Amino acid sequence: MIAVVGHADLTLDTLTLVESEVRMRLERLADNVTGLVRAGAGLPVVLGRAVRAAGRQLVVLLPAQGTVPAALPQGDRRAAGELLILANQARLLPFDPDDRDACVGADEQMISTSSRLLAVWDGSASNGRDATAHLVAYARARGVPVDVVWPEGATRAPATPQHLRKVGHAPTGTPARRNDIDVQHPA
Repeated sequence: MIAVVGHADLTLDTLTLVESEVRMRLERLADNVTGLVRAGAGLPVVLGRAVRAAGRQLVVLLPAQGTVPAALPQGDRRAAGELLILANQARLLPFDPDDRDACVGADEQMISTSSRLLAVWDGSASNGRDATAHLVAYARARGVPVDVVWPEGATRAPATPQHLRKVGHAPTGTPARRNDIDVQHPA
């Protein structure tokens, strides 16, 4: 299984570049490769689409309270719906989706159970908002091979309140979401 993580503050143009790049990389791998993402808006949806477009299986991790799914933040609900339509399997993982540290912990668990990590990462250090560098280091420290995806022309959006509203991103650090999502299941 390949875990897929990355920056939450990618521009819409970058999300398009990433979707294409991830799809091409996955198409070159063995047919039995499965992609694994944590449910959320923005990058997780793009990654889920790329996994399915490459003809691969998709597993989506959902937050849980005990043995039942936990409510996702409002901004992630529509995206989670699309991911569940794309998914071949959904798994529950106990964590609070409103708690950044709990989400990082969920990503660490996802990486620990994977044979490879695909990281959409510009190489920058982690800061208080973004844990991508930490997750790459976490994977490497555990011997999980890491493939970095950063297509030519990819950019991160400035963290301004205007940008956060423009792409449907909540100021609390929840991922960007596209407002033009058409929910379709690939054939």
